[in-house]
Amino acid sequence: MYQSHFGLLQEPFSIAPDPAFLFLSDAHNEALAHLMYGFAHGGFVLITGEVGTGKTTLLRNLLNRTPPELDVAFILNPRLTVRELLETLCDELGVPYDREATQTVKQFIDVLNKHLLLTHQSGRSTVMIIDEAQNLSPAVLEQIRLLTNLETNDKKLLRIILLGQPELAEMLERKELRQLAQRITARYHLTPLSKKDVYAYVSHRLARAGGNPNIFTKSALNTLYRLSKGTPRLINIIADRALLGAYVEGKYQVTPKLVRNGASEVLGESYQKRQYKIAAGGVVLSLLVVFAGWLLWNYVTPDTAASKEIASQTQKATSPNVAIPAVAPANPTSAISNSRQTQSTKGAGADVSANPAAAQTDNRDSATTTQTPTRLATQTSNVNASASPAVTISRPSGRTFVNRRRAYQAVFAAWGADYPVDSAQIPCDFAPTVGLQCLSRKGGWSEINALNTPVVLELWDEQSAPYYAAITQRSGN
Repeated sequence: MYQSHFGLLQEPFSIAPDPAFLFLSDAHNEALAHLMYGFAHGGFVLITGEVGTGKTTLLRNLLNRTPPELDVAFILNPRLTVRELLETLCDELGVPYDREATQTVKQFIDVLNKHLLLTHQSGRSTVMIIDEAQNLSPAVLEQIRLLTNLETNDKKLLRIILLGQPELAEMLERKELRQLAQRITARYHLTPLSKKDVYAYVSHRLARAGGNPNIFTKSALNTLYRLSKGTPRLINIIADRALLGAYVEGKYQVTPKLVRNGASEVLGESYQKRQYKIAAGGVVLSLLVVFAGWLLWNYVTPDTAASKEIASQTQKATSPNVAIPAVAPANPTSAISNSRQTQSTKGAGADVSANPAAAQTDNRDSATTTQTPTRLATQTSNVNASASPAVTISRPSGRTFVNRRRAYQAVFAAWGADYPVDSAQIPCDFAPTVGLQCLSRKGGWSEINALNTPVVLELWDEQSAPYYAAITQRSGN
């Protein structure tokens, strides 16, 4: 209806999982990499994510790029009995069986095993994908585990990918499904889009539809992010109705009011009011955090003239994510850097102290490793007012994925663990194998010093993707 009004060639915000409109945030890139791993390697891959975060769209994109030597069984309706699952799998793969007679589970397994062996001998591979897998019953999940037993001496005959809502991961934590959980070779939880990603997502879809990518004002995009919480499906629903509202009013730009009206129409007034309450609560919480930080600075930090001088040079605290392992590092005397003489410039790389491992980050989230660790030796040396001027950690060349892996590799090494950059396991899946766990935190330098352990920082500059650095040692100030 509004397409000609805005000069669009097609609807930019359809909720259909159209691969042509795929937007790859860092999280979606990581999820896609896990799906591709499931296509290329034997084993079991698990992808979870909240409703509407884009799991099915990613899957459709991947299916469009299926290698010719790969046979895919795609199961959309997981509300099946064990026998129905095996029957559907045979139908998807074109496996012949006697449709007149009642087949037992064993008979289905026998014909599947024979088919998979012949497929393997001909140089082909087979993958089974189940969407909405949170609807699978425990009995069917157990049968899926048994299907992974179909193998040769050196290779699994059936690769399995499960996609589902967070409830799927909770199901796999049950004691009776622990054997299945242990067979998962890669897992990833897809998160909603960040505010920065929402800006790029809306512009991407508008441009892909042949229109002006700047139809939404910046304040309208802020409102859209707040109301949708970064969930792509909600973004599409609200943005579509906002465009319709602009068309009805004869406007060529979408304002915050149009976004709010659109959200009220499709989600209801109660949803919008609930978001305002959440936002107000967030403001109160932020004020409490700032006040707590002020108390820490004034009553915990040594009250010296030098520290006050450096405090006056310090801008607003940033929010790194920290990785904290759960055992003492190989070098028990190492401690993280206490660099307070830092600057944070909007749109620029992170400034750091003379120790290049110490980095200040923009206010973003990032992942890290630990349980409650054995504390490192606390260093309480006085802050040196004449510390060397700050330098900048430039964005390294190469892929963000590899840069992140290297940062984690450095932190794992500090705890005496060898994590290969090209490991098939993502860092947080590798951590438990060496007695560690992942922990994601926000905070400034005071929080990092309080943790007093090696950390991974997520850094941001003017680009749309972050880069990463590791702090593994504290040297003086």
